[in-house]
Amino acid sequence: MMADDSKRNDAILMAVLANRMDGIVREMTNTLLRTARSSVINSARDFSCALCTAEGELFACAEGLPVHIFGVQTQAAEMARMHPDLKEGDAFLDNDPYVGNSHPADHCTLVPIFLDGEHMFTATVKAHQADIGNSLPTSYYSSAVDVYQEGALIFPVVQVQRDYKMIDDIVRMCRRRIRVPGQWYGDFLAAIGSARIAERRLKELCDKYGKDRLKAFKSYWLEYSEARMEKAINALPEVTLKNTGHHDPFEPFLPNGVPLRVAIDVKPGEGRIEVDLRDNIPNVECGLNLTEATTMASVFAGIFNAIPSDVPKNSGAFRRVNVKLADGCVVGRPKFPYSCSVATTNIADRLVNMVGSAFSQIDGFGVAEGATGVGVGYAVLSGRDHRYDDAPFVNQLVVAANGGPASNSADGWVTYGLPVVSGLMYRDSIEIDELKMPIIYNHMRLRGGSGGAGRHRGGLSCDLAYGPTNYPVMAIYQLDSQYYAPKGVRGGQDGLTAGGWHVRADGTETALPNSIQVELKKGEYLRGFDSSGGGYGPPRERDPALVLDDVLEGWETIDRARDVYGVAFAGLVEDETLVVDAEATAALRKTVPVADFRVG
Repeated sequence: MMADDSKRNDAILMAVLANRMDGIVREMTNTLLRTARSSVINSARDFSCALCTAEGELFACAEGLPVHIFGVQTQAAEMARMHPDLKEGDAFLDNDPYVGNSHPADHCTLVPIFLDGEHMFTATVKAHQADIGNSLPTSYYSSAVDVYQEGALIFPVVQVQRDYKMIDDIVRMCRRRIRVPGQWYGDFLAAIGSARIAERRLKELCDKYGKDRLKAFKSYWLEYSEARMEKAINALPEVTLKNTGHHDPFEPFLPNGVPLRVAIDVKPGEGRIEVDLRDNIPNVECGLNLTEATTMASVFAGIFNAIPSDVPKNSGAFRRVNVKLADGCVVGRPKFPYSCSVATTNIADRLVNMVGSAFSQIDGFGVAEGATGVGVGYAVLSGRDHRYDDAPFVNQLVVAANGGPASNSADGWVTYGLPVVSGLMYRDSIEIDELKMPIIYNHMRLRGGSGGAGRHRGGLSCDLAYGPTNYPVMAIYQLDSQYYAPKGVRGGQDGLTAGGWHVRADGTETALPNSIQVELKKGEYLRGFDSSGGGYGPPRERDPALVLDDVLEGWETIDRARDVYGVAFAGLVEDETLVVDAEATAALRKTVPVADFRVG
């Protein structure tokens, strides 16, 4: 009986400590959200916080973005390798894409945390910067042939604090090179403050439970997470899954786009998954190359999306996944000096989709493809602000919706964002954008009938437009999914492609290519359609009551309800008397459905 009580107490303590660790990460997150200056951080929440072990393993990440967090442990390990004399009060800045970072625009602050004199954890705060000193005013430089043309300031785990005091060399470099130095410095200080919050809270935790108990918990939690992942894999059939994807053509660098391949061996007897990405093309001479960190993060995100489980997201779970990469590959380990400026979106999104949708080949598992495309709603804007003595501004919008993928059990999330963030980022407040930048929004609305139809439907597309209020504004973005739409699975229809248009003052619209740098004058607008998520399962298996709800909400059209879903109605939408006509619906569902009937 005493032994059982001891085990129960250990399990309770583990649950308490695991939640406390997540609570610390959430407090870090809240600190940065409330103290950062740029809207891409304090409004869109394009940042992530995490705790790693001193041994360089991801330990706790709460709601961190997959593309940021599922590779940050490599940076923690690199910090310890490059600085073997770590001391309390140290802090480091890293954005090196060739060692362990996601891409140069993600500045990662790392703070080693010492408990009773021993390095036990590393706090990491990774935040996307609107400007990093690139030769163009954007932190997504898709047309950069190499890192030299890109022009980013690269900091390979450099020390920025010693004994809690700032080392000003790096600060002076950034202030001289970055176009919005005050904004950057405010974000930089906020990131360090966020990491120091973790240091304070972990010391308090150590005082309460003792270092030895925390050390034991650290090992046990990772072993427990590994066991949970092993159990989830053992619930799958033994199978080899193969899947393909395709990034859009990208003129003049990639006229045929980027074909992508993945092979996945599920080995339930061993409790392991092997993912092979070696059959892909070499690095490309533009900014679309993935880093090792974003490649691994995309694989893990795709797997976690596809397997319905509550496995803790940490390095313990990662131990059960073996990813085979090639050196000098567009989805592998990049060869210096190929540019990785756009490593956190575009091809990374396609890879998340490929892995997640591959598992849909197993009945009851997997997801359709989520919407991709860092287009009009994600553009980096720059120019002069007449309201503040013509001061320069650079900031990134995060207002796109991008429909989420349908799954075996649910419809796609409307505000999914991108596969690499899986709905965990916020969307900008329109009012805050208009306060922080000299722009005005013309409209923003969901497009009814745009989601990929299915037993569960994909998330909808969004239509938005904005323009300058005075001086011209430069907009730069790199849009995927204008050619290859997100795919549906198991009989579900594909999502809708994306697009962008330059709207002149007289109302004339000019279609834009997928990588664009466009100047908007007063009275002009940049207009865009997001892509939408793919559907899961045959549309005519969708519950007619759900189709009725979609029509009443304006998310589906009467025509699509009839021709695609095979649902007939009686009554009217306008006076809220619309109801499903069961007899007519049964007759409709015996007919051949329209193959592809979408808005757009």
